[in-house]
Amino acid sequence: MGTYLTQIFNGISVSSVYLIAALGLSITFGLMKVINMAHGEFIMIGAYTAFVVQSIFLNYLSGIFSVYFIVAIPVSFITAGIIGYVLEILVIRHLYGRPLDSLLATWGVSLTLQQLARSIFGAPNVDVKSPNWLNGGIQVISGFVMPYKRLFIILLVALCLTGVYLLLYRTPYGRRIRAVMQNRNMASSLGIPTRKVDAYTFALGSGLAGIAGCALALLGSIGPTLGSNYIVDTFMVVVLGGVSRLAGTIAGASIIGVGDTLFEFLTDTTMAKVLIFAVVIVFLQWKPKGLFTISSRELDD
Repeated sequence: MGTYLTQIFNGISVSSVYLIAALGLSITFGLMKVINMAHGEFIMIGAYTAFVVQSIFLNYLSGIFSVYFIVAIPVSFITAGIIGYVLEILVIRHLYGRPLDSLLATWGVSLTLQQLARSIFGAPNVDVKSPNWLNGGIQVISGFVMPYKRLFIILLVALCLTGVYLLLYRTPYGRRIRAVMQNRNMASSLGIPTRKVDAYTFALGSGLAGIAGCALALLGSIGPTLGSNYIVDTFMVVVLGGVSRLAGTIAGASIIGVGDTLFEFLTDTTMAKVLIFAVVIVFLQWKPKGLFTISSRELDD
């Protein structure tokens, strides 16, 4: 029983990482209809930012090293968000309505960012050391321990999800985002600056991916190809859950994360990926728009 509970708990923590990475992708894809293959590299940027913050604290602020990860979270968000904002201005905004061109262009950006990371940090993977207060865990029953690291990740994702919900549904800016998603032309005719909404929202989505990378730094080594390992699963979460719906992103991340972990426990890593792909393909034959969709006149047309 302890072994099965451990696998389920690990699946929930993995689902949390998928969720926070897919939140930004879901919003930006629903808003701009741009296939951003460089989204995984923002996860990598967030992870490396946590590594840089750790190095700064080790070298100059060793006396308060225990708080470095708390500092690394907003720094990862801001760093990835700024880079995402610059990418949107220089590349993405010129590719609206051209999905194939956006796919190729952002794939080239992802390769460029990976090579840049190799040039700065080197090809070998690096590790982020957890603060002492994140070591250890809570033993629930014999054979089942909930590590503090994974509990912290789940709490972090819950806070981010709450923040995104409040932004989208409780602020004027959130209403602008949802208006542009549902009917861009109508929103523009009513005076909403759609270009600014696109840029700021893309920066928000990139920042959320940076937080996901910061969280992943607690679970293992990080390297230039870290984002490539998660981009496919993140897209599956978005497609399975339905574009631009928080409930769909939560459901999709839960199914992909828990299912992948359980399949891997019952079979092996390769077969787990095959099985989860098969489940997603079969489900999309039944509901091609995903679990949750936005209803609007423009989409119905």
